Amino acid sequence: MDRQAVTDAIVKIARDAGDKILEIYNRDFEIDTKSDESPVTEADVAAEKIILEGLSKVTPDIPVLAEESVAAGRVPDLSGGTFWLVDPLDGTKEFIHKRGEFTVNIALVENGRPTMGVIHVPAKDTIYYAFGKGEAYMEDEGGKRAIQTREAPAEGLTVVASRSHRTPETDDYISKFKVADLVSAGSSLKLCLVAEGKADLYPRLGRTMEWDIGAGQAILEAAGGVVETLDGAPLGYGKDGHDNPYFVAKGRA
Repeated sequence: MDRQAVTDAIVKIARDAGDKILEIYNRDFEIDTKSDESPVTEADVAAEKIILEGLSKVTPDIPVLAEESVAAGRVPDLSGGTFWLVDPLDGTKEFIHKRGEFTVNIALVENGRPTMGVIHVPAKDTIYYAFGKGEAYMEDEGGKRAIQTREAPAEGLTVVASRSHRTPETDDYISKFKVADLVSAGSSLKLCLVAEGKADLYPRLGRTMEWDIGAGQAILEAAGGVVETLDGAPLGYGKDGHDNPYFVAKGRA
Protein backbone atom coordinates (compact mmCIF):
# COMPACT_ATOMS: atom_id res chain seq x y z
CA MET A 1 0.00 0.00 0.00
CA ASP A 2 1.26 3.45 -0.92
CA ARG A 3 0.22 5.05 2.35
CA GLN A 4 0.66 8.64 1.24
CA ALA A 5 -1.37 8.06 -1.95
CA VAL A 6 -4.15 6.35 -0.01
CA THR A 7 -4.17 9.19 2.52
CA ASP A 8 -4.46 11.72 -0.29
CA ALA A 9 -7.48 9.80 -1.61
CA ILE A 10 -9.07 9.69 1.85
CA VAL A 11 -8.53 13.44 2.26
CA LYS A 12 -10.51 13.94 -0.96
CA ILE A 13 -13.31 11.68 0.31
CA ALA A 14 -13.45 13.55 3.62
CA ARG A 15 -13.66 16.88 1.81
CA ASP A 16 -16.50 15.58 -0.38
CA ALA A 17 -18.37 14.44 2.72
CA GLY A 18 -17.70 17.81 4.36
CA ASP A 19 -19.14 19.66 1.37
CA LYS A 20 -22.37 17.67 1.73
CA ILE A 21 -22.47 18.33 5.46
CA LEU A 22 -22.10 22.08 4.92
CA GLU A 23 -24.85 22.05 2.30
CA ILE A 24 -27.22 20.60 4.92
CA TYR A 25 -25.79 22.74 7.74
CA ASN A 26 -26.71 25.90 5.88
CA ARG A 27 -30.39 25.05 5.60
CA ASP A 28 -33.11 23.62 7.81
CA PHE A 29 -32.71 19.93 8.63
CA GLU A 30 -34.49 17.27 10.64
CA ILE A 31 -33.09 15.75 13.82
CA ASP A 32 -33.84 12.17 14.87
CA THR A 33 -32.83 10.17 17.93
CA LYS A 34 -31.03 6.81 17.82
CA SER A 35 -31.64 3.91 20.19
CA ASP A 36 -28.87 5.13 22.51
CA GLU A 37 -30.64 8.52 22.76
CA SER A 38 -27.92 10.28 20.75
CA PRO A 39 -29.01 12.66 17.98
CA VAL A 40 -28.63 11.94 14.27
CA THR A 41 -29.32 14.16 11.28
CA GLU A 42 -29.60 13.66 7.54
CA ALA A 43 -26.05 15.04 7.31
CA ASP A 44 -24.69 12.05 9.27
CA VAL A 45 -26.36 9.63 6.88
CA ALA A 46 -25.52 11.50 3.67
CA ALA A 47 -21.86 11.96 4.64
CA GLU A 48 -21.48 8.30 5.54
CA LYS A 49 -22.89 7.26 2.16
CA ILE A 50 -20.28 9.39 0.38
CA ILE A 51 -17.47 7.98 2.52
CA LEU A 52 -18.52 4.35 2.08
CA GLU A 53 -18.77 4.75 -1.68
CA GLY A 54 -15.37 6.42 -1.79
CA LEU A 55 -13.62 3.82 0.34
CA SER A 56 -15.10 0.99 -1.72
CA LYS A 57 -13.29 2.41 -4.76
CA VAL A 58 -9.95 3.14 -3.06
CA THR A 59 -9.63 -0.07 -1.02
CA PRO A 60 -12.41 -2.47 -2.07
CA ASP A 61 -11.02 -5.35 0.01
CA ILE A 62 -10.89 -3.52 3.35
CA PRO A 63 -14.09 -3.66 5.47
CA VAL A 64 -15.53 -0.49 6.98
CA LEU A 65 -16.88 -0.04 10.49
CA ALA A 66 -19.03 3.09 10.29
CA GLU A 67 -21.14 4.66 13.02
CA GLU A 68 -24.49 4.97 11.25
CA SER A 69 -24.16 1.55 9.62
CA VAL A 70 -23.54 0.00 13.04
CA ALA A 71 -26.59 1.84 14.42
CA ALA A 72 -28.60 0.24 11.60
CA GLY A 73 -27.27 -3.22 12.49
CA ARG A 74 -24.70 -3.53 9.71
CA VAL A 75 -21.46 -4.70 11.34
CA PRO A 76 -18.76 -6.14 9.05
CA ASP A 77 -16.44 -9.04 9.74
CA LEU A 78 -13.31 -7.49 11.25
CA SER A 79 -11.47 -10.75 11.93
CA GLY A 80 -8.83 -9.92 9.32
CA GLY A 81 -7.48 -7.24 11.65
CA THR A 82 -7.46 -4.40 9.10
CA PHE A 83 -10.47 -2.13 8.70
CA TRP A 84 -11.57 1.44 8.13
CA LEU A 85 -13.19 3.25 11.03
CA VAL A 86 -15.63 6.03 10.11
CA ASP A 87 -17.50 8.70 12.02
CA PRO A 88 -19.14 10.69 9.22
CA LEU A 89 -20.15 13.57 11.50
CA ASP A 90 -18.42 13.68 14.86
CA GLY A 91 -19.89 16.35 17.10
CA THR A 92 -23.51 16.13 15.97
CA LYS A 93 -24.53 18.33 18.90
CA GLU A 94 -22.09 20.99 17.72
CA PHE A 95 -23.60 20.67 14.24
CA ILE A 96 -27.16 21.01 15.55
CA HIS A 97 -26.30 24.06 17.65
CA LYS A 98 -24.42 25.69 14.74
CA ARG A 99 -21.13 25.92 16.62
CA GLY A 100 -18.95 24.76 13.75
CA GLU A 101 -16.87 22.34 15.85
CA PHE A 102 -17.87 19.15 14.04
CA THR A 103 -15.61 16.86 12.05
CA VAL A 104 -15.42 14.04 9.53
CA ASN A 105 -13.28 11.21 10.93
CA ILE A 106 -11.73 8.39 8.89
CA ALA A 107 -9.06 6.05 10.28
CA LEU A 108 -7.32 2.88 9.16
CA VAL A 109 -6.92 0.28 11.91
CA GLU A 110 -4.28 -2.45 11.59
CA ASN A 111 -3.79 -5.10 14.26
CA GLY A 112 -5.78 -3.15 16.83
CA ARG A 113 -4.00 0.18 16.28
CA PRO A 114 -5.00 3.23 14.21
CA THR A 115 -2.18 3.78 11.72
CA MET A 116 -3.65 6.35 9.34
CA GLY A 117 -6.11 9.13 10.08
CA VAL A 118 -7.95 12.01 8.44
CA ILE A 119 -10.00 14.62 10.30
CA HIS A 120 -11.78 17.29 8.29
CA VAL A 121 -13.34 20.36 9.92
CA PRO A 122 -15.79 21.53 7.23
CA ALA A 123 -16.93 24.77 8.88
CA LYS A 124 -13.30 25.90 9.29
CA ASP A 125 -12.04 24.50 5.97
CA THR A 126 -9.26 22.76 7.88
CA ILE A 127 -8.02 19.21 7.55
CA TYR A 128 -5.60 17.14 9.64
CA TYR A 129 -4.08 13.88 8.44
CA ALA A 130 -1.33 11.38 9.21
CA PHE A 131 0.01 8.17 7.71
CA GLY A 132 2.95 7.18 9.91
CA LYS A 133 5.28 8.30 12.66
CA GLY A 134 6.47 11.84 11.98
CA GLU A 135 4.03 12.16 9.07
CA ALA A 136 1.32 14.37 10.60
CA TYR A 137 0.06 17.45 8.76
CA MET A 138 -2.66 20.05 8.65
CA GLU A 139 -4.00 22.20 5.85
CA ASP A 140 -5.98 25.42 6.27
CA GLU A 141 -6.08 28.88 4.71
CA GLY A 142 -2.38 29.21 5.56
CA GLY A 143 -1.47 26.18 3.45
CA LYS A 144 -0.03 22.78 4.34
CA ARG A 145 2.39 22.27 7.20
CA ALA A 146 3.75 19.49 9.39
CA ILE A 147 2.50 19.40 12.97
CA GLN A 148 3.94 18.02 16.18
CA THR A 149 3.18 18.00 19.86
CA ARG A 150 5.00 20.38 22.18
CA GLU A 151 6.92 20.09 25.42
CA ALA A 152 4.68 20.78 28.41
CA PRO A 153 5.20 24.44 29.47
CA ALA A 154 6.68 25.04 32.92
CA GLU A 155 3.96 27.58 33.71
CA GLY A 156 1.27 24.89 33.42
CA LEU A 157 -0.65 22.74 31.00
CA THR A 158 -3.27 23.73 28.48
CA VAL A 159 -5.98 21.13 28.96
CA VAL A 160 -8.84 20.50 26.54
CA ALA A 161 -12.13 19.00 27.67
CA SER A 162 -15.39 18.11 26.00
CA ARG A 163 -17.85 20.94 25.50
CA SER A 164 -20.94 18.69 25.50
CA HIS A 165 -19.87 15.62 27.51
CA ARG A 166 -17.67 16.83 30.38
CA THR A 167 -18.01 14.74 33.55
CA PRO A 168 -17.18 15.22 37.25
CA GLU A 169 -14.65 12.41 36.89
CA THR A 170 -12.88 14.42 34.19
CA ASP A 171 -12.75 17.49 36.44
CA ASP A 172 -11.33 15.39 39.28
CA TYR A 173 -8.61 14.08 36.97
CA ILE A 174 -7.71 17.57 35.74
CA SER A 175 -7.42 18.84 39.32
CA LYS A 176 -4.28 16.72 39.77
CA PHE A 177 -2.28 18.88 37.36
CA LYS A 178 -0.89 22.39 37.23
CA VAL A 179 -3.23 23.93 34.66
CA ALA A 180 -2.57 27.26 33.00
CA ASP A 181 -5.58 27.15 30.68
CA LEU A 182 -8.68 24.99 30.32
CA VAL A 183 -10.26 24.96 26.87
CA SER A 184 -13.66 23.52 25.95
CA ALA A 185 -14.00 22.11 22.45
CA GLY A 186 -16.24 19.79 20.50
CA SER A 187 -15.65 16.58 18.57
CA SER A 188 -12.23 15.18 17.65
CA LEU A 189 -10.85 18.72 17.48
CA LYS A 190 -9.58 18.17 21.02
CA LEU A 191 -7.13 15.52 19.81
CA CYS A 192 -6.07 17.78 16.94
CA LEU A 193 -5.31 20.66 19.32
CA VAL A 194 -2.90 18.40 21.24
CA ALA A 195 -1.39 17.10 17.99
CA GLU A 196 -0.63 20.58 16.65
CA GLY A 197 0.93 21.75 19.92
CA LYS A 198 -1.83 24.09 21.05
CA ALA A 199 -2.74 21.92 24.06
CA ASP A 200 -1.00 19.37 26.23
CA LEU A 201 -3.62 17.10 27.74
CA TYR A 202 -7.08 15.78 26.86
CA PRO A 203 -8.59 13.46 29.48
CA ARG A 204 -11.84 11.72 28.58
CA LEU A 205 -13.48 10.06 31.56
CA GLY A 206 -16.77 9.48 29.84
CA ARG A 207 -18.27 7.32 27.12
CA THR A 208 -16.77 7.33 23.62
CA MET A 209 -16.81 4.90 20.73
CA GLU A 210 -13.90 3.71 18.62
CA TRP A 211 -14.99 5.80 15.61
CA ASP A 212 -14.92 8.95 17.78
CA ILE A 213 -11.22 8.59 18.56
CA GLY A 214 -9.41 6.46 15.95
CA ALA A 215 -8.51 9.16 13.43
CA GLY A 216 -7.46 11.59 16.14
CA GLN A 217 -5.30 8.98 17.82
CA ALA A 218 -3.53 8.20 14.53
CA ILE A 219 -2.82 11.89 13.99
CA LEU A 220 -1.74 12.58 17.56
CA GLU A 221 0.59 9.59 17.75
CA ALA A 222 2.15 10.48 14.37
CA ALA A 223 2.74 13.98 15.79
CA GLY A 224 4.59 12.62 18.84
CA GLY A 225 1.80 12.17 21.37
CA VAL A 226 0.08 9.21 22.94
CA VAL A 227 -3.43 7.99 23.74
CA GLU A 228 -3.68 5.51 26.58
CA THR A 229 -6.06 4.13 29.18
CA LEU A 230 -5.93 5.39 32.76
CA ASP A 231 -3.64 2.50 33.70
CA GLY A 232 -1.18 3.37 30.91
CA ALA A 233 -2.13 0.73 28.35
CA PRO A 234 -2.45 1.65 24.66
CA LEU A 235 -6.00 2.37 23.52
CA GLY A 236 -6.88 -0.55 21.24
CA TYR A 237 -9.47 -1.12 18.50
CA GLY A 238 -11.72 -3.90 17.27
CA LYS A 239 -13.16 -4.44 20.75
CA ASP A 240 -16.50 -6.14 21.34
CA GLY A 241 -19.18 -3.47 21.28
CA HIS A 242 -16.60 -0.85 20.14
CA ASP A 243 -16.88 1.18 23.35
CA ASN A 244 -13.68 2.80 24.61
CA PRO A 245 -12.52 2.74 28.22
CA TYR A 246 -11.68 6.05 29.84
CA PHE A 247 -8.51 7.43 28.28
CA VAL A 248 -6.01 10.29 28.33
CA ALA A 249 -4.45 11.90 25.25
CA LYS A 250 -1.10 13.55 25.88
CA GLY A 251 1.46 15.60 24.05
CA ARG A 252 5.12 15.28 25.04
CA ALA A 253 5.96 14.65 28.67
